[in-house]
This record gives sequence, C-alpha cells and structure tokens, in this order.
Amino acid sequence: MSRFRNTLRATTSGCGMSLPLRTLRRPRLWLGIWITLVLAVVCASLMPASDLPPPPFRGVDKLEHLLGYAALSGYAVMLFANARDHMRIALLLVALGVSLEFAQAMLTASRQADALDAMFNTLGVAIGLAIGRTRLVRALQWFDARLAGRAGVSPRK
Repeated sequence: MSRFRNTLRATTSGCGMSLPLRTLRRPRLWLGIWITLVLAVVCASLMPASDLPPPPFRGVDKLEHLLGYAALSGYAVMLFANARDHMRIALLLVALGVSLEFAQAMLTASRQADALDAMFNTLGVAIGLAIGRTRLVRALQWFDARLAGRAGVSPRK
C-alpha cells in the first residue's frame, strides 16, 4: 500500500492540512470508524435528555465523558502517525467537548452546559494521549494485521 493511501488530506478554512495515518491495511475503514465515533459523541451530546437512558447512579455521566473522550483520543493516537498531529487532534477534541457543552445550553431545551463535563472531556483526551507513550499505541496496527491474516492475506513486511 502506498504512502498516499495512508494519508488523510483535508482542507480546513482554506489552510491545507495533511494527517498521515499509521501503516494499516484498511486505513479507510479505521478512519471511518473514528469519524463515526466522533459523530456519535456529537449526536449523543445533543440528544434530548428524555431520549437517553436514566443514569444508573449519580455522577455516571462524568465517567461517560471521561471514557468517551479517552476512547476518541486513544483511537486517534493509534490511527494517526505523528505526535504533532496527536496534539492537534487532542486540541480539536477538547474544543469539541467545550463547544458541545455550549451547544447543549443554547440548542437544547432539556440539556445544560456543565463545566465539570468539559473538564472530564479534557481529562479523557489527556488519558487517550497517554496511550502514545505505551505499547498500546500499536494495538490498532496489530489488530489490523491479525484481521488481514485471518482473511487469508499474507502479513505485510
């Protein structure tokens, strides 16, 4: 697979930005899953409170914020190749979390902004970034290679 297929090319505000992906057999699949997860967080954050299941215990929403943003950030660290891009994406995820809190206050009748939610989002992003300092950073590549091996495709060198 060429390097071109493992590079996401996006243009934001007229400013070109290239985000190289790690070497993966199915980069579009893994990128699509990450984008879908981001969109799921946006949708869940803006859903009416009545459409969400009741919390099993007080404070569970903070845990959901922490784990959700840790998953988004950790997945991004496993997906994108450069540490500089990890920081860019982390900042974008923090901005997304804060923006969604404001959007809840302005765009929904049954949700309100909560500074603690934004704090737990940010903490989750930091936890996800920490994956880049561990062996877990290669987990997506390992899983991708194992799937390729099971599909009868010989492992790539």
